[in-house]
Amino acid sequence: MTDAAELQAERPGGGPAEESERPMVEIRGLKKRFGSFEALRSVDLTIRRGTVFGFIGPNGAGKTTTMAILATLILPDEGVVRVDGLDVTEHPAEVRRRIGYMPDFFGVYDQFRTTEYLHFYGASCGIPKAERDAIIPQLLELVNLADKKDAYVDTLSRGMKQRLCLARCLVHNPDLLILDEPASGLDPRARIEMREIIKELKAMGKTILISSHILPELAEMVDEIGVIERGRVIAQGSVVEIQRRLHAGRILELRLAGRAEEAAAWLEGNPLVGRVIRDGELVRFRFAGGDEEQAELLVRLVGLGFRPIAFGEAQTNLEDVFLEMTRGSGVEA
Repeated sequence: MTDAAELQAERPGGGPAEESERPMVEIRGLKKRFGSFEALRSVDLTIRRGTVFGFIGPNGAGKTTTMAILATLILPDEGVVRVDGLDVTEHPAEVRRRIGYMPDFFGVYDQFRTTEYLHFYGASCGIPKAERDAIIPQLLELVNLADKKDAYVDTLSRGMKQRLCLARCLVHNPDLLILDEPASGLDPRARIEMREIIKELKAMGKTILISSHILPELAEMVDEIGVIERGRVIAQGSVVEIQRRLHAGRILELRLAGRAEEAAAWLEGNPLVGRVIRDGELVRFRFAGGDEEQAELLVRLVGLGFRPIAFGEAQTNLEDVFLEMTRGSGVEA
């Protein structure tokens, strides 16, 4: 790929130490209206360089609008939006050199071969042919399309087209990738392939902003998440941090050798126990006590004749976090 030192030499801004401390994305007070519809009410977001950031929220929450503003495709009404320290409204051309944008809906030119397709976009970015000749085979190798270098685009599967569009986003070696629902409509195997490519891009030092409704898969890739609801970011941090903030107590799981329904009914009467859910012999419930109270609860269960097979803190994932944060807000998860 294009030498990183050469790219840096062409870019305005501070030196390496200053850049390493500067966030890749800074958004403050971002607002956007479309007629009477307020798409973004006041978005605040910070993305550290070299991280994979998961942007989650229901349809209509404002994910795509935020990404389109970052990609300089639409202008904000209010607020400050910076990419690598550059304001997107004041320096749009410089910002575009730093980003690779993959929208949720994209077009491909079916009459092109895959190599021709990438040459077209590389030339559009001003990359000389000699450089494109060197870069394009590497990109096709990265997205697992090296064996399709001479195939026409219209013969590719949806998953292959997705990966080709990702290669297109990388042709000018951007620092920030903005991927809007990159796994949308893909079969399980294609989603796994996309996930592995994203992990490899992170290892290469890319900063990646990725939105998705496939929440459990996002949890395996991201360093941090931002939850957006009705045009506002309502939480940002690591999955573990947000789980800690959300849970006033902990979620416990109790697996029993029989009498699970009775145990669930007894637990519902405990003042430290919140919502109780029973699934066969498994009982899951929120618990507001600490370690001592948890131990006492187990002793009491055994003393009442219940026979626990397993008892402990439940593992929660990104989907649990999203459902918890949007519960009671009128948002359909």
